[in-house]
Amino acid sequence: MKIYFAGSIRGGRSYIKFYKDIIQYLNTYGTVLTEHIAQNDLTNAGETLLNDNQIFNRDISWLRSSDLFISEVSSPSLGVGYEIGLAEQYNIPILCLYKEQSTFSLSAMVSGNQNILCKNYTNWVDIKMHIDSFINIYT
Repeated sequence: MKIYFAGSIRGGRSYIKFYKDIIQYLNTYGTVLTEHIAQNDLTNAGETLLNDNQIFNRDISWLRSSDLFISEVSSPSLGVGYEIGLAEQYNIPILCLYKEQSTFSLSAMVSGNQNILCKNYTNWVDIKMHIDSFINIYT
């Protein structure tokens, strides 16, 4: 199974600890195409080895080939929002994880969309439970 994980990069890296844990856990289910999201040297300046067009083309290719789309959406990100919209267009099942104590509100365009499964969490146990439940539906 190919899993596309999305999390904020240029929008802020305050949830990188969760990204790392989520990606590590998702690897027990399949191949995470976007493991670089959790790299410590990836700052909110973005990737430096590729230009924006190369990043876009690579990420679209990964997204199109994925079986599931899972994102951590507690930190607002234009890119993640765009990827969510594309995943919906490509009919890829979508799970969005949102930390209840986030300083940001989740967009109604995400939380109000019946094609997106949005789950709040307060701790790691909640995240694992939501991931397990989501993946069990689609495998």
